[in-house]
Amino acid sequence: MSKELIEKREKLVVDARAALEEIKKNTDEARAAELERRHDAIMAEYDKVDAQLAREMRMADAEKRLEERAAEERRRQRPNPGDGEARGQDQGEAVDYRSAFHRYVQVAGDMSALSAEERAALQAGVAPREARMQTTSGGGGAAGGYTVPTELSNQIIKSMKAWGPMYDEDICTVMTTSGGNPIDLPTIDDTGVPVAKHTEGGAVTDDGGSDATFGKKTLNAFTYDTEWVKFSWELAQDSIFNFENLLGDLLGQRLGRRANTELTIGDGSDDPNGIVTASSLGKTAAAAAAITWDEIIDLEHSVDPAYRSSPKARYMFNDATLAACRKLKDGQGNYLWQMGDVQKGVPGSFNGRPYSINQAMDSLGAAKKVMLFGDFSKYFVRKVGGTVLFVARERFAPDIGLLGLIRLDGELGDTAAVKHLITAAS
Repeated sequence: MSKELIEKREKLVVDARAALEEIKKNTDEARAAELERRHDAIMAEYDKVDAQLAREMRMADAEKRLEERAAEERRRQRPNPGDGEARGQDQGEAVDYRSAFHRYVQVAGDMSALSAEERAALQAGVAPREARMQTTSGGGGAAGGYTVPTELSNQIIKSMKAWGPMYDEDICTVMTTSGGNPIDLPTIDDTGVPVAKHTEGGAVTDDGGSDATFGKKTLNAFTYDTEWVKFSWELAQDSIFNFENLLGDLLGQRLGRRANTELTIGDGSDDPNGIVTASSLGKTAAAAAAITWDEIIDLEHSVDPAYRSSPKARYMFNDATLAACRKLKDGQGNYLWQMGDVQKGVPGSFNGRPYSINQAMDSLGAAKKVMLFGDFSKYFVRKVGGTVLFVARERFAPDIGLLGLIRLDGELGDTAAVKHLITAAS
């Protein structure tokens, strides 16, 4: 990661704060508007630098993986002195599934162009968690589809998390099951049930008024797909070393956007019950397109302290709401949003709490649920297996097609654990 970019980002935050601090009660409107425009321009530059740092981190990670793969390939191709010079020609080098899949894509799915070892690796090397299925374009090996290597599946999951916080097991409670049969979640809210004071020798009340009341919610399995993603045979040949990253980013973005949207604002009818939909009211703002520091405090304290102490207690809002909140100060003139320290590994925080950017949430406007706070561990995300991917050749020949599918559901087990702030209706 570039040290210069980190230092530049820190300086931009200082400059942005300085611009707002110049605005006093006696500052004329023209000067105040100029300072606000300056602040917004600086923060726009901050966002660009922040995105550039993220790209550098992804590039460094990709380069590291490529180097590891190249080193593994060199080790694999290194001859064994004890086997004699003719071993590579007579018996051939060991072929793993990943290299065989790359070769399969290069030859546009022509199984006859593969060696016996490569065909055997494709047929036997599919990971158990991935689906095996023929394409609908015809029967036999020539028309068959092979699932992608596990490395690509992992890359897609990583990209999905980057595009949607609701798919991240570090934020919500994730349940991964092998099948899609319904799962019942027992629910109970016992916080309002009192405990009576006992008098020595007195009779204990037994009228059923303090019995525990249980309920249940059901997690199903809804399926979403990327539709067919087509790419040229030439691209597969020319870009083979970056092929997994290319497909992982593309499919991960598509699946991540849809999964995150459903887990955020799904209506619970043939779709997940999104966390915004399932959350309970914590605070109604006085304005239709703005929120205040006091209202954010009220939202946080509308959640019971038992939930606020959870390791997964956090705020959630979209980026436009965060931009508006960056300009808010508390009663002592301190900013709510804090940059953190990248060099020390300290993340940014909001009002001293972790926060997540979720672009599926509404921006500031009339009657919009613009902010969530609470214990996100009470939101259950059900994943059925892993990402399922298929390859089709003849249907799109000479191009190649890929299809990605996921099955999932989501439900808030305790509606008191996560609450929302909604703006005024007008």
